[in-house]
Amino acid sequence: MPPEVLHFRPSLPPVVQFSSPVTTQAQENQPSSHKLSQGTKKMSLTKKELIPILVLILSIMSILRILSLTLTTSSSSRGMSGLSPGPQHSRVALHAPGIGSSKKSAKQPRVTKLTKKEFKLLSSLVAHKAPCNLLIFGFQPQYLTLSSMNAAGNTIFLEDDPDKISKIRINSNNTQIHRIEYNTPAKEAYQLLKEARQNSTCAPTNPKMLQKSKCKLALKNLPAEVYEKNWNVLVVDGPSGDSPESPGRMAPIYTASVLARSGNISDVVVHDVDRTIEKWFSWEFLCDENLLKSRGKLWHYRIYHSNSSIFCNDGLQTIQQQQQHSTRYT
Repeated sequence: MPPEVLHFRPSLPPVVQFSSPVTTQAQENQPSSHKLSQGTKKMSLTKKELIPILVLILSIMSILRILSLTLTTSSSSRGMSGLSPGPQHSRVALHAPGIGSSKKSAKQPRVTKLTKKEFKLLSSLVAHKAPCNLLIFGFQPQYLTLSSMNAAGNTIFLEDDPDKISKIRINSNNTQIHRIEYNTPAKEAYQLLKEARQNSTCAPTNPKMLQKSKCKLALKNLPAEVYEKNWNVLVVDGPSGDSPESPGRMAPIYTASVLARSGNISDVVVHDVDRTIEKWFSWEFLCDENLLKSRGKLWHYRIYHSNSSIFCNDGLQTIQQQQQHSTRYT
């Protein structure tokens, strides 16, 4: 005969009974109504029968616990992996201003060092021109090599980051660094370019008039000697311009283009031309016709003195036309 099945009631735990004189006497002393309710025959379990059941229950509980821990750990691992950007995300954040930007990145702007071939182009230019007047918008440790090469000339750095300035150790009396402030965020680039095309005050002018210029792109807060000197080499590699809210390089490129036209021949080098602002404003004010060399993300322009009322001889080209012309330099 198969054993009878135990029936458990939700409101009461199962009762396990062992035969003994004490329990028998207790049952005899129960009220008659209770005896009637248990009129059906109950199966009593021995110790040997109870142990396997307890082992089975404990085993099931252990398996469920392990499965729960496994699922929790797996879910946590997927969440952490989703927070860690891969190499592709890093590249987008570096080369596309505004994408992936945050308050932390605004306080700690990215530093894009010149590659070996980019720095070779720039250092060869300075070595060929030295001693000369060298003006650099922005600062990187690499540029101290340029000031050393131009020790007999004059080098001025224009930097807006006080942390960089505090770490610079200059050994030459002919090298200076000035802290300046940029008030124009990169997100206003398109509107500024549109206004400059329509505003006659943004036409090429005498560099000494920049301080009084009504053009919004003109930098008016530079040291007086910046407007007075004839600059042989100008480098635009600052400010950071790596997010919509950070200062853009619109004004430095425009100002450098005006300053370059004061001498007989001036060379202007712009870094990070893989970015839209640097590319468009270089096309607009340094002109495709003046582009001499290109290395990586570095464009080298040669500007000749001119009294023209426009920056480019062929007038204002559209961005689409300039993009087509620039393909021969890639």
